[in-house]
Order: sequence, then C-alpha cells, then structure tokens
Amino acid sequence: MHKYFRFFFISAFFFVSSCESFVSESTSNQIDYRQEMRIFVEHISSYAHAIDPNFIIIPQNGQELLVQGEDNQSEVNQEYIDSIDGIGREDLFYGYEGDNIATDPAVTEMWLDYLTLARDEGLTVLVIDYCSTPENMDISSSRSAELGFLSCAADRRELDAIPVYPAVPFSENDTVVETLQQAHNFLYLINPAQYSSKKEFIDAITATNYDVLVMDLYFGNDAFTKEEVKQLRHKADGGSRLVLCYLSIGEAEDYRPYWQPEWDENPPEWLLEENPNWAGNYRVRYWDEEWQNIISGNTDSYLEAILHAGFDGVYLDLVDAFWDFE
Repeated sequence: MHKYFRFFFISAFFFVSSCESFVSESTSNQIDYRQEMRIFVEHISSYAHAIDPNFIIIPQNGQELLVQGEDNQSEVNQEYIDSIDGIGREDLFYGYEGDNIATDPAVTEMWLDYLTLARDEGLTVLVIDYCSTPENMDISSSRSAELGFLSCAADRRELDAIPVYPAVPFSENDTVVETLQQAHNFLYLINPAQYSSKKEFIDAITATNYDVLVMDLYFGNDAFTKEEVKQLRHKADGGSRLVLCYLSIGEAEDYRPYWQPEWDENPPEWLLEENPNWAGNYRVRYWDEEWQNIISGNTDSYLEAILHAGFDGVYLDLVDAFWDFE
C-alpha cells in the first residue's frame, strides 16, 4: 500500500497485538483470506459495471490474487482477472526498503513474475516507484516502458504534488485517451492538501499532459462534482485523460463520511485496531457484509458516490490486506 512499507512478515509488535484474534479466526472459521478479497473486488466490479459497463477497476498490490495457489506457477484465477482492467504495484524498482532506494532485485523479480502474467492476460500494469533523484526516476520510467507498463515515479510518498522532474510526463503525447490501453503514463496525486482550493488543484492538473490521473473523491470535506471531474479530463495539449478515484477497501479511514463518532468507543465487530504506521486508518474484517455495504453494492455506498461524480474508474488500495490475516 502507499501509506507504509509492507514487508513479507508481520512486525513483532503487530504480531503480538493481533496473534490471538488471527489464530481464533483462522482455526474456527477457516477463512480463505485471499479468496474473500477476490470476491470483494469482483462484487465491486459487478456493481460498477451494472451502472457503467466501461468503468475501470484497478486493484493496487495484492498481485498474488491473480493465481489460485501460493506461487506464480499456479493456475490463473480467471474470474478475478476478468473482473479487473489493470493492476497497480508500488515499489517495484524503488521504495520498498526506503524512498529513493532501489528495491532488492529478488523482490523485483518475484513481483515481475506476477506482473508479466497480468500483462500477458491483457491487464494494464501501473508501477508507482518512490524515488526523487532524476537518475532514479529515469531508470524507473525506462524499465517500466521496456516491460510495457505505465510508470509514475513519485518524488513524494505523500502523493500530494505533481513531480517537479521531469518537466513533462514520460512519453508525453496529445492522444485522446479513452481506454487504459491508449495511456502511456499516469499521475498518482491523492492528497490535494497543498492546494488552496479546488480551482487551484484543477488548474494544476489541466496544465499537464498526463494520460491517467488517480485522485481522491474529496478536496477536504468537499466531494468533486461531475462537472469538475469533466474539467480534470482536459490535457494541456488538447488531448484528454482518464480520471480514476482512489478507494481503500482493506482499511477504514476515520476522516471519511462513513465514519461514525461512536466507533471510537464502541466499534463494530468488523473494525479492528488502528494501523500503528498510519494514524486514522483501521484494519477491518474486509469480508464482513456490513463493511462491504459501506464500500459498495447500494445507493448509499462510497462507490456509488464515485460513480455519481462521473469518474472513469476506481483505484482500489489495501487489496493486499489478506497478508495481515495470513
């Protein structure tokens, strides 16, 4: 996930604080945590496509869900693959062990086995590397391009600004981008806090030529409207871009409209402990029906608000939350 570094093993702190509940759930209920996340994503996809058949679904990380088994040699999970249009992967070349630090080649190669599988299955792969020096940003973009992946070399993990370098997007073009397959690059900017107003944010984006924008539904507490999303599609060179909306499905965020004040003292059963690495974010039993209904499947859901605002698709974060329970 973009909010903190995700390692292969649960930290000692996290393990000690959560071990008892994990063992209880896994032994008493025999939950298949990976399959439950697949089902959740598939439900989101099904609901969105019933309203907009062209709506784009992109899960971030959790590439292991592409296959049935425990490794990339397993049979592909075609139902899951058919429900999504792409997959995002953070830290592929830079950022896994620290910003602007090259990711261990063994980790990169392991992930690439899954990502090339995704590409060969017709999915668009979006790579987000956290690096800030021009040399590393160039390497990140070039390596992604060689593999046929879209690249965003983000110079700030906060994802709150348009990168200063390069001066123009990698593989800049004036294409009218209507599908992911037509895109050559993307911008991941989900925290607009540095901008003083919606207008300033919109003006900054429309002065660029990025092919895809991943952004938040809200500017502070104010949701972007359909007209504002329409404005954000305009590229400076006359082309157009796709505008995707960020949505966390593996953690609850206490700054979202769905959050109830009473949860601070009396949380629902599906709401678990706060993420020690990211204040205001809470682990959830993402397979719980009540949580899933908050996210999708009805007219009061978060996804419904995204669809109502006219976004071209959704970018799903914390899809790899199954690791916390495994």
